[in-house]
Amino acid sequence: MSRLHRAFALIGLLLLGQHAHGEKLRLVADAWPPFTDATLLNGGLATDIVSTALARAGYASEFEQVPWARALLGIGEGRYDVLVNAWFNEARTHLGQFSGEYLLNRVRFLKRKDAPIEYKNLQQLHEYPVAVVRGYAYSQAFDEDPGLQKVPVHNFSMAVRMLAADRVKLTLEDEFVARYHLSRESPRVRNAVEFLPKSLSENSLHILVSLKNPEHQQIVAGFDREIAAMKADGSYQRLLRQHGMAH
Repeated sequence: MSRLHRAFALIGLLLLGQHAHGEKLRLVADAWPPFTDATLLNGGLATDIVSTALARAGYASEFEQVPWARALLGIGEGRYDVLVNAWFNEARTHLGQFSGEYLLNRVRFLKRKDAPIEYKNLQQLHEYPVAVVRGYAYSQAFDEDPGLQKVPVHNFSMAVRMLAADRVKLTLEDEFVARYHLSRESPRVRNAVEFLPKSLSENSLHILVSLKNPEHQQIVAGFDREIAAMKADGSYQRLLRQHGMAH
């Protein structure tokens, strides 16, 4: 009988565990390839890392893609539980609780491999034409520097093709975004360019868990714990490789 009691107690514990974590967590983000995009493997790199870490912490989840303003509003109202990819700012702490950093967005310059360009400060780059995507904010220092020769283009693909053809000397983009687009370019373009070592700017990426979810603190703690464990056991790096983002 005691064995049977133990089995029932175990089933009870399992049910309790399931109940404690309730329904699936509703993950939300806008389309931002390669980080979040419903058409990509497991919803994109960020979605994959986040849902994997949450699953390891005991939370099932589902991903919905909506425009950014609606995603943020939904977190504030509790229609969604987890915003997948948020940069930290004070205003958002009234809507949700931030996790620790799980990815780093680095905006980096690209040059032709055969160009002897060095970058320690923006002044060094004043003599070079730089392809920039129209309407895109890169960093305050870069955006407000009147000495830079900016050549506006429609998108990064156009910028990197101009760079490969030596029609500009530099372009710049978030490193993960650049790698994603470069993987879709011809080898001629892809093999002609390289990143400069120093980043123009860096921004840490976090999840934002709705304060309307009564378990927001446990969710963040579990997520942070599992991200650290994934980095330690190699599964984090494996996900980067699966998405073509490992160095």
